[in-house]
Amino acid sequence: MQHKTQLTLSFLLSQVLLLACAEDLECVPGFQQKVFYIEKPFEFIEDQLVLNLKFDDCKGNNKLNFEVSNPDFTVELDGNLVALKNVSEVGRALFVHARSEHAEDMAEIFILEANEKRGALKEILKLEGNLGIPRQKRAILATPILIPENQRPPFPRLVGKVIRSEGTEGVKFRLSGKGVDQDPKGIFRINEMNGDVSVTRALDREAIANYELEVEVVDMNGKTIDGPVRLDISVIDQNDNRPMFKEGPYIGHVMEGSATGTTVMRMAAFDADDASTDNALLRYNILKQTPTKPSPNMFYIDPEKGDIVTVVSPALLDRETMESPKYELVIEAKDMGGMDVGLTGTATATILIDDKNDHAPEFTKKEFQATVKEGVTGVIVNLTVGDRDDPATGAWRAVYSIINGNPGQSFEIHTNPQTNEGMLSVVKPLDYEISAFHTLLIKVENEDPLIPDIAYGPSSTATVQITVEDVNEGPVFHPNPMTVSKQENIPIGSVVLTVNATDPDTLQHQTIRYSVYKDPAGWLEINPTNGTVGTTAVLDRESPFVQNNVYTALFLAIDSGNPPATGTGTLHITLEDVNDNVPSLYPTLAKVCDDAKDLRVVVLGASDKDLHPNTDPFKFELSKQSGPEKLWRINRLNNTHAQVILLQNLKKANYNIPISVTDSGKPPLTNTTELRLQVCTCKKSKMDCSATDALHISLTLILLSLLSLFCL
Repeated sequence: MQHKTQLTLSFLLSQVLLLACAEDLECVPGFQQKVFYIEKPFEFIEDQLVLNLKFDDCKGNNKLNFEVSNPDFTVELDGNLVALKNVSEVGRALFVHARSEHAEDMAEIFILEANEKRGALKEILKLEGNLGIPRQKRAILATPILIPENQRPPFPRLVGKVIRSEGTEGVKFRLSGKGVDQDPKGIFRINEMNGDVSVTRALDREAIANYELEVEVVDMNGKTIDGPVRLDISVIDQNDNRPMFKEGPYIGHVMEGSATGTTVMRMAAFDADDASTDNALLRYNILKQTPTKPSPNMFYIDPEKGDIVTVVSPALLDRETMESPKYELVIEAKDMGGMDVGLTGTATATILIDDKNDHAPEFTKKEFQATVKEGVTGVIVNLTVGDRDDPATGAWRAVYSIINGNPGQSFEIHTNPQTNEGMLSVVKPLDYEISAFHTLLIKVENEDPLIPDIAYGPSSTATVQITVEDVNEGPVFHPNPMTVSKQENIPIGSVVLTVNATDPDTLQHQTIRYSVYKDPAGWLEINPTNGTVGTTAVLDRESPFVQNNVYTALFLAIDSGNPPATGTGTLHITLEDVNDNVPSLYPTLAKVCDDAKDLRVVVLGASDKDLHPNTDPFKFELSKQSGPEKLWRINRLNNTHAQVILLQNLKKANYNIPISVTDSGKPPLTNTTELRLQVCTCKKSKMDCSATDALHISLTLILLSLLSLFCL
């Protein structure tokens, strides 16, 4: 019954082939059916018939011989395929090569899962299926050709035949396609007269696995009579490629103390042979382990998947007791399912035993001593610890903290990344007069948490005794900086303020003297005993030494210690403005054409170095004009500007116009400035202001005055 079930699909296929080909030819050399689909049983039973393969060389099958791609199967002389032993695992396909004195052919057997059977049969019955089985009568029959790769000479070698049912007299066969007249050219050729197909050299399935050619029948003039018909040539795989590990280097990590059976990494090799055959069916094995302690078999590799797992107990997987935390495994991959005839490839897997935090850090001693001078900051002592964990991990790196004795936050502790020592620093200067001794309690932990069954013990804390040394500290000004406001121009000898400095060394009872340190303008002096600051020159708000109305000076307070210590105080004097600067006028030169139509000569502006209210609004006035008639006037435009206007065109000359500007201070200050007015000759947009014919206005006024006297 089981035998009948296995042959059901094969029988249907056989019928399809017979129906398709019966009308085309009487005998075709080779397998009468080239492709079989069988349902995979639970197990192939030894000596039990799997299926029957019909081979006929059309000349008696003399010296017929069969070869099967899987060594677990054989084909008997009558064509029966049987298993040599009970076989439960087999590839997706088997290939059977048959050879007699007059013919050679290849059959392919696909092994399908149960749910694949219906779909496979449907594919076979398609109109133009991959088997090249026509459903309608054709003049050309080109059955698929299967050729083993790596065939040995001699070449050319006959591999198949194309049949024309209507005879070959007066016609020729023509073959075309990739491998014939397309690159790679010249691999296949056909006998023009009888349709024999030959291969000219050994094939490489890994380079090209399938060739799709076209064959047609032409007359003697090359005109197509029949075809073209597709001719499929498949290259049958041989085990000619070793497994290769392509993705190295292979490095895996496993945590120390991991449970037996923990997966470390996966080794995956590649075999270029046909993946559906045993030629690419790989099995993995560990050839060598270095080092061999504490066990020569620390790891196991899954022969099919390539997964490397631990096989020793967690207690042996202890990084701190191992000879080395690094293991190297030589891994072998063998094809043909690991059989002795299989080809092999090797690679090295490096496995690193990663550290976990199973050792707490411990101080090398319970108490550390440090001495620091008051007023000094920086590192005062390095605290040393020991830790048996891996120095490259957070299980070894120390984290220090001050848990007692630092209420003013005067101390900080940081880890030295190279030595793992704790660097205790003073970050706020200590005062001997306040406290000469400090006691700190320090705790050390790791960056990574300890494993649950390990805890920090008393050795993870230590005491630091710090002694503060007294030093002569400089006097301190109160306040600092000092600020005061004064009017500029106060009399020389005026008192600005009295500074105050105290000595923090209260136990030494020292005296203090004062001196000027920086006085950029040289305006100040200080009484060395009582600190009174007075003026030695007039304070000027408009001086370049004053910035934003503030004059800055520095003073020193020097104690009587040995050696003496110095403190520096800063004085800011805000200078209040006094109206002590006359306004200035700009511009002082103007030009105009003697025939100008626009007699608005120039817009004048005024500025004042003083501050409001000692500046604008400004008052602009012309000095009294002499002569019988007035020649110009001035009009105020706004608080800071006015305009000079001519009352008539003037002759070419230079004129000086006196203008008075008065500010708004109390009392106001006035400044008189002469505006030089050049009357020029203007021709073709060019202005000629040469003074050859010019008379000064003051000379003209004198002549006019003399003329008026004579007339009297």
